[in-house]
Formats: sequence, C-alpha cells, structure tokens
Amino acid sequence: MSFAKCKHGLFLKFASFMMNFMGGASYMLFAGEGSSKQLCQYISRNGVRKILVVTDKPLVELGIVGQALAGFEGTDTETVVFDAVLPDPTFDIVEQGHAVYQENGCDGILAIGGGSSMDAAKIIGAMVTHPGDPRDLVGMGKAPNAIPPLFALPTTSGTGSEATRGAVISDSQTHQKSIIAGANLGPDAACIDPTLLTGLPPHITAATGMDALTHAIEAYISVWDKGDARDKARAAIRIIFKQLPVAYSQGSDIDARDGMAHAAYMAGQAINQVNVGNVHAIAHQLGAEYGVPHGLANAMVLPFVLEMSLPDARDKLTELAVLIGKKSAEEFIAAVRDLNQQVGIPTTCEQLRAEDMVAIRDRAVAEANGYSSPYYMENDDCDGVLRQLLAKES
Repeated sequence: MSFAKCKHGLFLKFASFMMNFMGGASYMLFAGEGSSKQLCQYISRNGVRKILVVTDKPLVELGIVGQALAGFEGTDTETVVFDAVLPDPTFDIVEQGHAVYQENGCDGILAIGGGSSMDAAKIIGAMVTHPGDPRDLVGMGKAPNAIPPLFALPTTSGTGSEATRGAVISDSQTHQKSIIAGANLGPDAACIDPTLLTGLPPHITAATGMDALTHAIEAYISVWDKGDARDKARAAIRIIFKQLPVAYSQGSDIDARDGMAHAAYMAGQAINQVNVGNVHAIAHQLGAEYGVPHGLANAMVLPFVLEMSLPDARDKLTELAVLIGKKSAEEFIAAVRDLNQQVGIPTTCEQLRAEDMVAIRDRAVAEANGYSSPYYMENDDCDGVLRQLLAKES
C-alpha cells in the first residue's frame, strides 16, 4: 500500500469518528400533495413570527415561491423574501442573506428551491449564532451553536439537502468549493410536495434526478457502512431507474414526481450517514470553475468514475446490477449510461478546457482524499476521467 493510501485510510477513520460524533438528524417531515401548506402552518404554530425565505429569482418569477408561501395565509407569520441565491452560492451571497435576516429582525429561515437555496439557508443560519467571517466555519463541527429554526422546501428532486447536515459553499475569487457541516445544521422540518415539482423543466428534472442517483450510488459503494445508508440507497436507486424517465418525459405525472421526491430524500439520508465520493470531488470543480450545474456535472462524471472504481467496487456494483435486473457490474454502468442518454445528459463537458485540467485535477484529488470512496483516486486516475469528459473541439 502506498503512503498516500495509508494516509487516506487514517483520514477516513478520523472522519468516521467525526460523523459519529455529529450524530443523526431528527426532525419533522411533511410529504404528499399539498404538504407545503402543512409545513407553513407547522412553522407558524411553532412560534416563528418573521421568517427569511431563501430562494432564487427564477422560482419567484415562475410563481412557485408564491404558491408555497400561500400556506402562511391566515397565520401570524410574516415572510421576508431573499431571492439572490445563484447556482453554487458564494460567501458573498450568504453574507447578503445574513444582512437581510438581521435588518428585518427575522427569527427563522425557510429555504425554497434546490440544493443551492438550502445550502445558503443553512450557512445564513449558522452566521446568526456564529458572528464573523463565514469562512471560519468551513469544516466539520465549526458551528456548534444552535441556529435559528430552519425549514426546507425542495423544488427539485436531486440534492436531498433537506435531509443533510452539511452545505457546500464557493469562493467567488478562488473558485474553491468548501463544506460547512455540523450536527446543528439540519432542518427542523422539511417538506416534499410533488405538486411543486410538476412544472420542473425536463433538463432540470434530468440533472437533479441523476444527482440523486449519484448520491445513492456513492453511498451504497462507500467503504463506510453506517446506519441504514445502504438500505436507503438501494430504495432510491430502484425508484430512480423506474421513475426518472417518466418524470422527464411526462412532467405532470404526480406519481413519478412523488417517487422522485422520495428517492432524492432517501439518497440525502444515505449520504448524511456516509458522505459522497469521487464523483462529487470532480463535479464540484466543474461547478466552481465553469458554473456547470451540480446535478449535470455529477451525471456526466458518474459513469467514468464507476469504471475507474471497478477494481474495488465490483461486488457492490454487481449487487446494484441485480437490483435493477442486470447481471454484472459492467451492465450496471452501462445502465447508468443508458439512463443518462434517455434523459438527455451529454457525454462530454463543453465548458472544460485542456489548459484548466491540471488545476481542476489537483483540487479534485485533494477533495477526494476526504471521502469514503472505495477507490483511492490519484492524479492519473483523475486525469483519465477529465480526458474522457473533454469535448473534441476543445
């Protein structure tokens, strides 16, 4: 075993201890058609009188935020909308949101949107009880104080951030992505309402659905085996292979939307217990460097990383193959590629440039060292994945 792999193993033992120290999340979940109204009423009953709504402008313009907030009608809770969240939220954005929270005397936070809104909301909450530079909160357990009441209403079926205790944040200057995680950063209550998902465009349905699949697969093949992570991952994978093509082609199918919402939630629960892996390590860099949407980046990277992982993940990938009616690890990877094709995921990353690959590789490998992937990714491995992602015209 190389020194690097030995060091990686020691890090995983430490990280596993930290994940156990953080403990599990316990909160209320509302699910099913119209459940967003139940969440709003729950928030009001629990004494929140002025809530900061963390979201993005497109969701406001589409009327989805208004539809969700209609549940507060007739309650004593006032809403303050902060809609400046962008894909891959930055420290600048969360500082703006924190200022809006303080200026308006808010006493709770509701995230409406995808993972970016939920991540931003978690960090804004952490800033309320940890004054100073949010960059000081990067890492595990750096925000130990209880944060204001936090609630999550996802409008995509992908990140599962409504079930996790961590948030991803970007630095707009360095393009570096960081993780802020802690036992207090999970929502107090969340809602998965399929009626808010029926208008989701096909390309977003595809990218977020494949994001959820990535979470489930990486959780299942992780070297850690904690809690019920593998059970949750298996359930999510089975649903996604069945329901994602339906949700993609028939967006108004409420059963498919409901299935995908539950799958994303369970995949989020799975990674909450064992973390993500090499796919995310590379995808995060594509998002930070070029603004590639996170789910799309994961979807493009996933089959290449699974091929790279075959020497050490064959048994678990074979188990997943049987789960979806295939026989071998290779057939499972082929099924992932087929699913990508069915929902319009490109096979290469148009934004990727050859001259950026060394910097991207270095950041990806450094991040990967902190994950529980079955295969230790080194420079040559990552170079190989990036070369396959590079569009020919680059």
